[in-house]
Amino acid sequence: MSERWEYTGGTMAAIAEKQSMESSTSTSASSTDDMLEKGSLLEIQPASQPSTSAPPEYRTSSIKKLLFLGVYCALNLGLTLSNKAVMQRARLPWLLTVMHAATTSIGCFMLVATGHLKPSKLSTKEHLVLVAFSSLFTLNIAISNVSLALVSVPFHQVLRSTCPIATILIYRVVYKRSYEQQTYLSMLPIIIGVGLATVGDYYFTLLGFALTLLGVFLAAVKTVTSNRLMTGSLALAPLEILYRMSPLAAMQCLLYAAASGELSQLQTAYADGVFRGGFLIALVSNAVMAFCLNVVSFQTNKVAGALTMSVCGNLKQCLTILLGIVMFSVNVTALNGIGMLITVGGAAWYSRVELQRRVAQ
Repeated sequence: MSERWEYTGGTMAAIAEKQSMESSTSTSASSTDDMLEKGSLLEIQPASQPSTSAPPEYRTSSIKKLLFLGVYCALNLGLTLSNKAVMQRARLPWLLTVMHAATTSIGCFMLVATGHLKPSKLSTKEHLVLVAFSSLFTLNIAISNVSLALVSVPFHQVLRSTCPIATILIYRVVYKRSYEQQTYLSMLPIIIGVGLATVGDYYFTLLGFALTLLGVFLAAVKTVTSNRLMTGSLALAPLEILYRMSPLAAMQCLLYAAASGELSQLQTAYADGVFRGGFLIALVSNAVMAFCLNVVSFQTNKVAGALTMSVCGNLKQCLTILLGIVMFSVNVTALNGIGMLITVGGAAWYSRVELQRRVAQ
């Protein structure tokens, strides 16, 4: 393939340079409330006290899950394509992330001002947890951007497709959660399919390989942690997490933008007349869409679980390629097409296994 891009993060919008944007996003599974004490991001559950109740995602109706996943995928795809269009005019990934985070902050503050969102009272320790979470979010983007300069885009996408495996490992090791054998097996076609769908020139440096793997781990930790903040003993609402985290993330990303030279690039783009007319309307639409996606992403994370969100992220890559063929004339081969079909089949297999497990629960 000649071109790939991906939306980052799952929960906040960020574009990785060098023809790719991750989203990855998003993406957390939950277990029982007693697995996470207040003030800790990931706390190991004692092996002597295994969970006996079903995780929250198995107590959510299938219709509700499908509704949120459908809206999440639609918004995610829409924002990915919108990001692609914006980046063709002004390649400023960190400042785009700042705009998304700032817009989300403004939206949440408006909800608080109108009484639609009532923040809970948190201790100093709990505030520090949210500061750490916002730092994790920003670090995840930074590692992804740096690693992209050291590996090819196809290689980066293949490694990022292993996020579901990293998510499973975190739940196995930290929360002692077990999965059906069929769940493990269903991961194989999903990862292999993404590998074929993004096949291209594979090259990497040793440092790039290490940083990309670190990015995979951080993405999985981020999505699991965000889920624990909503389903653990803190039990924060998705909007409250965004309300508290978005301003911190915006400031952190602004520092990265300044360090990477994007502020001077912004001045140059403004002087060249880039920010005029239709492009300003596109930016406003992009920012509003990012706010909507952030809200839906966290809520979907809560009701669907981390592993399902990771699988959904892989499926989104293939759907993005399909839309890219039509909208951006992305060239694909027969092997790419086969990879997309395999990924869709793997996602369907995983969905069937999870549905059966929910019925059993």
